[in-house]
Amino acid sequence: MTLVKQRSDYTFKYNKTLDRHGWLRLTPAYSVKLVEELVRKTKMERLNDVFILDPFSGTATTGLVAAQTGFSAHLYDINPFLVWLGNAKCASYSQETIDELWESAYRIVADYKLALNDENWEPGIHKIERWWSAHTLRILKAIRRAIVDELGEPELNNANGLVWIAFCRLVIETSAAAFNHVSLSFQDKTQVFAAQTIDIFFLDILNTVLGAAKTPVMGDAHVYQADSRFLPSSGVYYTHVITSPPYPNRISYIRELRPYMYWTKFLQEAREAGELDWEAIGGTWGIATSRLKGWQPERSDLPSEVFDVCKMIEKSENKNSLLMSRYVHKYFHDMHQHFAVLRDRLAVGAQLRYVVGNSTFYGIRVDTEKLLSLSLAQLGYENISQRIVRKRNSKKELFEYCVSATWQ
Repeated sequence: MTLVKQRSDYTFKYNKTLDRHGWLRLTPAYSVKLVEELVRKTKMERLNDVFILDPFSGTATTGLVAAQTGFSAHLYDINPFLVWLGNAKCASYSQETIDELWESAYRIVADYKLALNDENWEPGIHKIERWWSAHTLRILKAIRRAIVDELGEPELNNANGLVWIAFCRLVIETSAAAFNHVSLSFQDKTQVFAAQTIDIFFLDILNTVLGAAKTPVMGDAHVYQADSRFLPSSGVYYTHVITSPPYPNRISYIRELRPYMYWTKFLQEAREAGELDWEAIGGTWGIATSRLKGWQPERSDLPSEVFDVCKMIEKSENKNSLLMSRYVHKYFHDMHQHFAVLRDRLAVGAQLRYVVGNSTFYGIRVDTEKLLSLSLAQLGYENISQRIVRKRNSKKELFEYCVSATWQ
């Protein structure tokens, strides 16, 4: 039996020091190395007219790798912050623009000190005192105001986004956020940073961001906001799909994105986070969980094996077994809907590669790779296969897979 390793190089950890891929940390982001391998395989399969689709853009890893390789790519995500971030990562920037942003940064560092004692805007983050000390928070609020005065609020397709990305990184670097687990947790105490220290942090981070932005992008990748279950027609028939959708494991992506989204005003209040998570496949944050109780499926043509595993979860002896059964049902229902709509967006012979992970509920294993493969087969896809990419943690049964298929 072949030993399957955890392969940290196939996780977000590999991305942290890689040019644009390391601008902002997001634990669920999949590995640049894995995407590069899949894109290289794309080059071997089809030398001409390659157009890549990623219907679950996330941090735009697929789009950036595709564009750096010289391909064209369209990406979709339901989260407006990720659409903004992805477009900033995939864009090309002139030396003149980078020089202008440096000049703006030095003015920001000088000007924010004049606003330290003002009543500056504060993000509506619940228990914000867990994140930053009062002193550090006062400095961050003043810096944000200076950035707005100098460059305006974050906007799509605007080079000023590079400064905002540096600010987002600064917000996390000065917070009590800890990344010792799969998702966000907190250190015991907040730190007090002197203004001079924060100045150095900010300029160092911006130097890293602008340094990576200097490298030109050969291809063209663009991120659009859309629900992957109802992909709009772009007039393009995609030759390849390379993506990593959410896993059915109840990890909420928006939970880790909240600090960035509040500081950039993509989120204003907690209810908006719950609404967005309800719209996302696999979302379980806040109201997304409570709404599962009243959810009714629109499709009944799912593979019977999906209903079998849902019944097993429902019959397990746990107070939340019915809720989790519905969660798993909705996940595979939504993915089935996605695969159904996707067919009309694909070129003949299109190659699909989905990086997914399995999960367990109350000791019952949910074989995501097998159930998604059954959905693909039921919808007319061909040449369906799965291979193990890596072991995800110490539990022997949890793995990450690459599910492949073709559309004829």
